[in-house]
Amino acid sequence: MKKKIRTVFLGICMGSMALAGCEKTPKEAIVREKGADSMRQYESGEQAKGALKERLKVPEQYKNESVYEDGRLVIETDADVFVPDADAVHTYAVSAKEMNQELIDRVTDVFFEGDTIYHGYAYHQWTKEDLQQMITRLKKYKSEGNLDPYKYGTDENGNLQYDINAVIESYEEQLQTAPEEREKVEVKPALNLEYWSGKGEDGKKEVDTDHFSGVAETESGAYYYTIDYALKPDVRFHISKRKDEVQDSMEFSGWTEGEFVMADRESPSYLSEEEIQNMLHISYEDAKKIAEEKVEKLGLGLSLAAWDYSVFRQGEPGTGEERMLDAGYLFQFSRKLEGVPITYELNWGGALEDMDSTLVPWSYERCSILVGDDGIQEVTLLNPYDIGEIQTENVTLMDFESILHIYEQMMEVSNADVLNYETKRTYHIRDIRFGYMRIYDPAADNDAGLLVPVWDFFGNFDVVDLDGTVSSSGTGERSTRSFLTINAIDGSIIDRQYGY
Repeated sequence: MKKKIRTVFLGICMGSMALAGCEKTPKEAIVREKGADSMRQYESGEQAKGALKERLKVPEQYKNESVYEDGRLVIETDADVFVPDADAVHTYAVSAKEMNQELIDRVTDVFFEGDTIYHGYAYHQWTKEDLQQMITRLKKYKSEGNLDPYKYGTDENGNLQYDINAVIESYEEQLQTAPEEREKVEVKPALNLEYWSGKGEDGKKEVDTDHFSGVAETESGAYYYTIDYALKPDVRFHISKRKDEVQDSMEFSGWTEGEFVMADRESPSYLSEEEIQNMLHISYEDAKKIAEEKVEKLGLGLSLAAWDYSVFRQGEPGTGEERMLDAGYLFQFSRKLEGVPITYELNWGGALEDMDSTLVPWSYERCSILVGDDGIQEVTLLNPYDIGEIQTENVTLMDFESILHIYEQMMEVSNADVLNYETKRTYHIRDIRFGYMRIYDPAADNDAGLLVPVWDFFGNFDVVDLDGTVSSSGTGERSTRSFLTINAIDGSIIDRQYGY
């Protein structure tokens, strides 16, 4: 059996689970070769009869424990199994939505209709008051003996990498020519806007070809609004509310998903659900309504796929409740095609297999909206799709028992090298889901692909390091990270980092 598993594994020549020196997949291997050829070989079955769950013989729950390598690797599965209420499953052509002014205007109007938006280059320039506040704060840190307030650490010679005296001197020099008030230049969000770089005689006109940065002033506060298209076909719209309660803009601060702060009770950054809820003064239902109304106005065919808490903290990662400044509900949206959703998963995609690759990757479509007590806090819209025609109708699917056979083999094989660096690893798989995923062949076409049905296995793991240190990522109940993605048609393994 061990030899057979190894043969299966060597057939996976693409993705992070592959070993170096892959050979061509044997014809009879469980896991078929992937890529454009495989995508064209899917076969239609007979007209679907009965619900998908019954046809594939899927239970409500699946429980199993597999122990390998003399107990050093444990795959503990105690999972709810989700299958959508659907009869037929197809494959669909999918491509990147055209990035144009119409799309920019649509996003802008949904979130900032009637609001004034200013160009970010001038708006973000520090005034005399901003600089004086920083100088005063740094001098206070220095007087208290805190010469490394932002935790930059030391270099290889033991010298502080953050030179507080040099920074104070630089700010005092800038103070002489800084403006008294922030310059506000009203602008319509677009790419290819002109701006002035530098100061005085050194200034020159530039064109921001693939990026927009602005600030929208609304009744509920100011929002940073950026559009990035430099890594085309990837496009990213990002909206973030300015947090006026942040006293020191140079100190780390930001939003963190609940699954990361609620996972490990032994972590110094752990927060309980009760602690997070105590910061919230808006109900889940009201927050959800706000998010869904905005997504409906976008008109992209998205619906709610998942949600989590999110917390805003100031200070280095690992800070606890005392540095939690705000909390909210984070809603994730994706598409449904005839009742089957595109599965939401933590990975953004768009990775390259090595640093020397000349391929241009394409990340996944994502839409998330974070809502707090005073409304929307953050929005991320990444790579909207255009859904094309059905490529294979009523595609033939593997039964659930066959999928489990592959899962249990591949969880062992894909962790073969892990035990070179760890004494023990224990996986906790808590959620098994059926849904669509976009795959593509970046060598052939980096902005078009295929939606195929897949099985995902969500959870977390605990580790005992070689020195005996025990570290935990949590029990996996709230995890949106899939540790294995299996093509439901042919059983091939898909690496979500790459999208194939």
